[in-house]
Amino acid sequence: MKDYIIRASDENASFRVFIISSTNMVEKARSIHHTSPVATAALGRTLTGATMMGSMLKGDKDKLTLQFRGDGPINNILAVSNSKGQVKGYISNPRVEVEDRKDGKLNVGKAVGKNGKLIVIKDLGLKKPYVGQSNIVSGEIAEDIANYFTASEQQPSAVALGVLIDKDRSVKAAGGVIVQVLPNIEEEVLSKLEKNITILSFISSLIDEGSKPEDILEQVFGEFSMKVTEKKEVEFICDCNKDRMERALISLGKDELESIINEDENAELVCHFCNQKYNFEKKELQDLIDRI
Repeated sequence: MKDYIIRASDENASFRVFIISSTNMVEKARSIHHTSPVATAALGRTLTGATMMGSMLKGDKDKLTLQFRGDGPINNILAVSNSKGQVKGYISNPRVEVEDRKDGKLNVGKAVGKNGKLIVIKDLGLKKPYVGQSNIVSGEIAEDIANYFTASEQQPSAVALGVLIDKDRSVKAAGGVIVQVLPNIEEEVLSKLEKNITILSFISSLIDEGSKPEDILEQVFGEFSMKVTEKKEVEFICDCNKDRMERALISLGKDELESIINEDENAELVCHFCNQKYNFEKKELQDLIDRI
């Protein structure tokens, strides 16, 4: 089954919900980056969260970058998404290993670190991108994104993200939910909502049991008369190509390119997001110098 996301709101438009099934997307990222289980969980949660946040964008060319810079051994996680349901990302230390939590779960918080910054960059096609940031509060990703919405965007939100790892280290199930209350929500609705969303902490287990986003919507929010307003497929996909790599080399300048030719005669560039390698022979490098 393909991964996809749904967007829904209650009949009174007092809150909105985003629910995503991201198992294949996270597994593809794991296979590309050869991540350890805890790195898979950290990167998978970030990719899942970024995809939901990207789906909030309106323009076809709008992009969102979600970055975690913590003081844990992972060091840095970065994901880039758009309004079309596409996402790419990487993690600085994909082989990281830390001891599990006392409850036996992967210790993502320790791997990411509890001190640092969560940075969100929205490129909306304007002269300058919007840049927002907040402090990392737990390193568990979901709680940090929820804190970002409240602290930086003044948007009260509940966020649940889950990645379930199989015995062979592959991704068994992954998904996420973002619930955002709107200004006209009544206190009674808010109270019911807070009680219902506690089940969302088991989001990956629900998906592993076969629940689709629509099933989760009905199970958790059914009493609110929800209406699905959007549904789209999501995927991990990288948009790198040789032209972009050429521009990167050109940006180094003539002297640096001549130095590469003199020392190595050729150059190999590797995309951080998908590990695709791009080789440039001596003649190609000389052509770039001529273009400069």
